[in-house]
Amino acid sequence: MGKTIRFGVSLDSDLLEKFDVLCDERSYQTRSEAIRDLIRNMLIQKEWEDLGGETAGTLTIVYDHHHSDLAQKLTEQQHDYLDIIVASMHVHLDHSNCMEILVLRGTGEKLRELGAKMTSTKGVKHGTLNLTTTGKNLE
Repeated sequence: MGKTIRFGVSLDSDLLEKFDVLCDERSYQTRSEAIRDLIRNMLIQKEWEDLGGETAGTLTIVYDHHHSDLAQKLTEQQHDYLDIIVASMHVHLDHSNCMEILVLRGTGEKLRELGAKMTSTKGVKHGTLNLTTTGKNLE
């Protein structure tokens, strides 16, 4: 971890007031903590844009397991991506609906590819891919 550097930021008073409200809503103790998180989020976003760089994330899908062969199709898709699937969890939401949660780690390109393939599969009711960082390049 590097040396802490203090620097000043000039903001319009209306923008600062909105930022302070946000800091309060998110329970930040100081503006500095909030600004650090904003900077980290921008750096993580930059990592995602580098499709070849290593990233991590989760893919969550909800589907009706009574839909013709859907569970089998989803399992086959997962088998094609064993190199990026770290873990999976299957949850029975009710008599018909199931949720699959996959923990992923690999290139941004491969994570997006799997996310698009699974969420667009006929019978999947909802799906989201949430990307994050492996943390290697953040302090």
